[in-house]
Amino acid sequence: MTEVALYDFGPTGRLMLMGVLVALGPLAWVWLRQRSSDPVRRLRTLTLVTLFLTFDLIVFGAFTRLSDSGLGCPDWPGCYGSASPLGAREEITQAQTALPTGPVTHAKAWIEMVHRYLATGVGVLILTLAAASWWASRRPGSAGSIVSPWWPTLTLVWVCVQGAFGAWTVTMKLFPAIVTLHLLGGLFLLALLQAQASRYALAGGHTDWTILPRRVYALMCLGFALLWVQIALGGWVSTNYAVLACTEFPSCQGSFWPPMDFRQGFSFWRELGSTADGQNISFAALTAIHYVHRIGAYLVMLILLIVAGLLGREPATRSASYWLLGLVIWQFLSGLSNVILGWPLVAALAHTGGAAALVVLLTALVSRTRAGSPRPDRAYTARSQVSA
Repeated sequence: MTEVALYDFGPTGRLMLMGVLVALGPLAWVWLRQRSSDPVRRLRTLTLVTLFLTFDLIVFGAFTRLSDSGLGCPDWPGCYGSASPLGAREEITQAQTALPTGPVTHAKAWIEMVHRYLATGVGVLILTLAAASWWASRRPGSAGSIVSPWWPTLTLVWVCVQGAFGAWTVTMKLFPAIVTLHLLGGLFLLALLQAQASRYALAGGHTDWTILPRRVYALMCLGFALLWVQIALGGWVSTNYAVLACTEFPSCQGSFWPPMDFRQGFSFWRELGSTADGQNISFAALTAIHYVHRIGAYLVMLILLIVAGLLGREPATRSASYWLLGLVIWQFLSGLSNVILGWPLVAALAHTGGAAALVVLLTALVSRTRAGSPRPDRAYTARSQVSA
C-alpha cells in the first residue's frame, strides 16, 4: 500500500461547497419562518437550529468513533485527496482488500465523510450567525435590543479550534488525549450556542431572569462544573476502550476495589493502547480508568439529584427540575446498559446524547438564573435588561 499524506488541502473548496449545501436547508427554513420577525427573534431561531444540528453532530461523531470509522479516511480534510469516497474508490478498495476488518472500508469512509460534511455545514451556520449578528448590531435603533455580536464571534473562533482538533484526531491516529479534547470541545460549542440562545431569549423578552436562593444556585453551579469533569472522564473511558474493563455492577471483577494502575491509566500523553514509554497498556490501567469514572458518576448523580429536588421547590424552575431528574435517570440507565450488556452501540450513543442534553439543560439554567434572596415560598423573576 502506498503512503498517504496526512494533509491534502486539494479538496478544501469542494468540501466548503458541500458545507454550504448542508447549511442552505436550515438557513432557508429560518428565513421562511422568521422573515417578518424582528432581528432578535431571527437570530435566536438560527441559533437554536444550529444548536440542534450541533447536538446531532456530537451524537453522529460518537457513532463515527464507536463504529471504528474515525480513520475511514486516513487524511484530512478529504478522503485520499478527494472530496468524497466516490473519488477515492480505488484507494479504499486497495486498503480494504489488504485489511478487510481494518480502519478503512467503503462504509467507514462514508461515515467519516458524512461527519465532516455535517461539521462543515455547522461551521457555515455559525459563520452566518456571526455575520448576521454584526450586521444587526449596526442597524439604526437596534443597539439596545441585540445581544453583543462578540458572543457568536467567540463561537465562530471556537468552531475553528474544534475543526483543528478534528484534523488532529485523524492525523494523530485517534490519540486518546486529542479524541477526548475533541469531545469536550464539541460539548463546549454546544454550551456556547445554548448560552447565546438564552441571551437572545432574555433580550427579546421571551423569558425573564429567575432569582434562586444562593445555596441552590451555588450547588447548581458546582454540579455543572463536576459534570464537565465527569464527561472528561467518560470520554477518557471511551477513547481508551475501557468500558468493558468492568462488566459487573455495582462490583467490578468480583470486588469493590479491583486491581488498578492509576499511573498508567491517567498518563495522558500517549498513543492509543500504549503507555507513555511505548509498552502495551495493562488491564489494571483500563480498570482504573473505568472505575474512576464510575465513582465520579455516583458523586455527580447525587449532587444533580439534590439540585433537581431543590429546583422542584421553586415554581419558576419546576419544569427544568423534571427534565434534570429524567436526564440523570437516563444517564444512569444508559451507563448501566453499557456495562451489563457489553457496550452496545445504542446504549453508548444514548449515553453520549444524555451527556450532551445535560450540558444544554444546565447551561440554560445557569444562563437564565441569578443568585439572590427570593421570598421563602417561591422564586421570583425580574425583567431582563440585556444591552448590546
